[in-house]
Amino acid sequence: MKPRIAAAPAAAGQVRLIGGAWRGSKLPVPALPGLRPTSDRVRETLFNWLHGELAGARVLDLFAGTGALGFEAASRGAACVDLVESAPLAIDALRSAAARLGRDGSGGKVQVHAQSAMAFLAAQAGPWDLAFVDPPFAGGLWAEALAALVPRLAPRARVYVESPVDAVPAVPAGWVLLRETATREVRAALYKVEQG
Repeated sequence: MKPRIAAAPAAAGQVRLIGGAWRGSKLPVPALPGLRPTSDRVRETLFNWLHGELAGARVLDLFAGTGALGFEAASRGAACVDLVESAPLAIDALRSAAARLGRDGSGGKVQVHAQSAMAFLAAQAGPWDLAFVDPPFAGGLWAEALAALVPRLAPRARVYVESPVDAVPAVPAGWVLLRETATREVRAALYKVEQG
């Protein structure tokens, strides 16, 4: 009897970019445990909050997953976007999407970093004007990630934090809550970093 060859995991679906130059472009959602793309509704709200903040911004999508937040920022005028992801299936999907979307001449606007968020922050100095922090909910990585991010942010940077609706992560001193919203499962919050 021949050994069975494992099939590649099926994609769990797609997410669509909702604004900017790449509006309507689709990103694959790999079938990975704990991968939870930010919903269209929450992304639309977030990017309405960020109106006027993205042109020329240096952006970090720290737990990129599908890359929906980072690609949305690039689509809307960010100068450069760093997507950080450690899951091989997600990394492949991110690289493929970056190559496909970059054919419009935006070239190296989006960089994919295949490593853990904490290893990336330990090796990179930044500074970033905007950071998206949306780790896998089961990992409980908010405190560690936010603390490591502090010295790598530009003065008056914005930080978006997504968490379970019933578990609000503590944020570093000097961060001011600008906006927040919630769905049944998710709390979405945008902070301004006042120190620096």
